[in-house]
Order: sequence, then structure tokens, then C-alpha cells
Amino acid sequence: MSSIETNPSGASPLDARVLVLNRVYSAIRIVDARRAFTLLAKSVAEVISLEEGNFRNYDFSSWTDIAELQREFESEQHEWVRTPSMTLAVPKIIRLFSYDRRPSQDIRLNRRNIYARDENSCQYCGGRFSTKELSLDHVIPRVQGGEDAWDNLVCACVRCNARKGGRTPKQARMKLIRRPVKPRLNPAIRLRVGSRRYQSWKAFIDEAYWTIELA
Repeated sequence: MSSIETNPSGASPLDARVLVLNRVYSAIRIVDARRAFTLLAKSVAEVISLEEGNFRNYDFSSWTDIAELQREFESEQHEWVRTPSMTLAVPKIIRLFSYDRRPSQDIRLNRRNIYARDENSCQYCGGRFSTKELSLDHVIPRVQGGEDAWDNLVCACVRCNARKGGRTPKQARMKLIRRPVKPRLNPAIRLRVGSRRYQSWKAFIDEAYWTIELA
């Protein structure tokens, strides 16, 4: 399936994120629209759509059947892909028919999740930066015994990181904006749920105490 449309940022709608639920409606991971459409076309998953406050289930055939009405009345609520034979809305949620497992209850300590937890903001000056302009800082430097841990890693801009160097914030006369802690929920997912287009995820994410992996 190939798209000839792009969203305002220039990205392909086939790169849009889709929340995947297991058979018992537990959130288990996020995939791109390409993978979601493949699962739907193979009839191993269905679309879960939030409509007027209620969730409705659609198989792939039914989802294609309502595409014209969605295009007419809900155009701005969806991203769209077009094939030679049809134009389809990208589903926001799909549910697998025969998968019961839940993912690990631990949240991975990695650069992406720390950036998401700190909302791409330097924890010393408060400035917001692109990921290319940020680095990870050990609050207690490794040269002083600091470990790679949720409570010892923060986002820092290049300037603040250079100023702090191999010192603690107290030694460098710098102050953390907030104390780093391990998040209860996957921070990358929490940020995405904040987008209006992904509000339908909240019913499944708010109760998720386990990690939802980004594919």
C-alpha cells in the first residue's frame, strides 16, 4: 500500500502511530500504519474506533466501507492513505484477535524514554531543544561513582552540560528544575496521548502500568 498524501509536517501517513491492543483490550505496543494495515488485511486484527464517546469495532472490509463517510464528515480527525482503488483513514487503535500476553511491567531505561520523561527540556536551564541539541547528564558524575539510573540521568543542553562538567549540581552551583524519578507509565506514550488526535488512546493507556514498546 503506497500513500500519495502527506500530513502538514511532510511525513507519510503510513508512518503514523497505531496503538495495538491484545485480545482482552490491553495495550501492548505501538506500530506504524503500514504494519497496522497489514494486520487488518490478514484478518488477524480489527479497528477500534472512538465515535461519539463510544468504541466501535470494524473489520477491514467494514473500515473500507465507511471511508467515504469519514472523508466527508471527519476529514480533519484522520490521516489518510490512498491506493489505486481506495482512500482509507489510518486507524488509531487496532485489536488482535488471538493474542493474550501482556508486555513486561518494567520501563526501559534508554535515551528515548529519558528525553520523553523530561519533555526534551534541559533540566538545568529549562530550555526546550531538539534531540540533536540535547545530551544525557549524570547528576552525580560517573567519575564520582554515579550510575546509569532513572534518578541519576537527566536531559541537559550542550551549554549546561559543558558548564557542569564532571561535577555535581551543587559543586557547579547549578540547580535541577525537578528531581529525576522513574516514571510510572511509559513517558513516550504519555506525550503522544497529549495530542488531540490520540485522545482515544487514553482509555487504554491510563490503566497501563506496564511498558508499551514502540516498534
